[in-house]
Amino acid sequence: MKVDFNHCESLYWVFTQLCNDECDHCYNDSGPYGARISEEECMMIIDNLPERIDRIILSGGEPIADRKKLYNILDALRERYTDQGTQIMLQTNGDLLTEEILDTLIEKGVTRFDIASIDRFHKKAGARLMELAELFDSRGVNGEDKDPLVDKQNYLHGHPLSWGAWGATDDMWLGGNWARGRAIEKDIWKRDPEHNFCTILSGARNFLGGYEDIPQEISIQLWRINPCCPGTKFPMGDARKEKVADVLARMAEHPVFKKLNEGDPWRMGEHLGVSEAEAKARTRELENICLYCDAFFNDHLQDMNPDTFVELPVVNA
Repeated sequence: MKVDFNHCESLYWVFTQLCNDECDHCYNDSGPYGARISEEECMMIIDNLPERIDRIILSGGEPIADRKKLYNILDALRERYTDQGTQIMLQTNGDLLTEEILDTLIEKGVTRFDIASIDRFHKKAGARLMELAELFDSRGVNGEDKDPLVDKQNYLHGHPLSWGAWGATDDMWLGGNWARGRAIEKDIWKRDPEHNFCTILSGARNFLGGYEDIPQEISIQLWRINPCCPGTKFPMGDARKEKVADVLARMAEHPVFKKLNEGDPWRMGEHLGVSEAEAKARTRELENICLYCDAFFNDHLQDMNPDTFVELPVVNA
């Protein structure tokens, strides 16, 4: 495990849940009325980020739907991380991307674009892909580097302009992490108690570091500091009010989060007397590892120092 949390390899930040689409599978209820935080709060969060970050992924919702805020965030990140080699990535459904917007995003420091909408759930379901390919090609944005999210060599050694496209699949993104939000409401989630989302990128494994096969990545959902994209039932901290590095240092001492960092959620309750066998039996009942994690936090919050995990209201929703 790392000891210097003022250096983070990868940060995934959903700064808005505003979106032009309203997909059935959305795990954070994004849409035209999705939750938002203020620009002032976004600046507070940027001030509280680690001193060094190798990669920052800005996502939503649809970041371009909250364009003024996105541009101001990009300006603030460029000022904060000037000359540090931080790669800025944008995860977008691509629906709202135009020549003018693409030019502005490149000017403001975005070097990687991921079109995360090539599946049957999104409004356009990939119908704009060839148009986007031509748009990127016209600006010299390379489309050969398809998968920068997994291999950290893609963002540690230079940041040539690139883009890729992907979407939800039954085997992958409709697995553990999308037993959340509208996906629960629409009953679009994979019932597989053997699927351990914690072990993959965007899951909790390696959020505190210690492994070389995937990046050390944390997630901020609006302001909630999480070990994974779906997030634990109660956030680790509030990025508007606390230094992210301090929150991670605190979690590095917590037995529950040590096990999550190992990608082993079925053992996160051992110090409380909850055996791995009991945890797996409960997961079979719930049919999903993230739902087990929710149930565990609900059942054992008082045993885990409740002052550490406070479910605060989202402001300006």
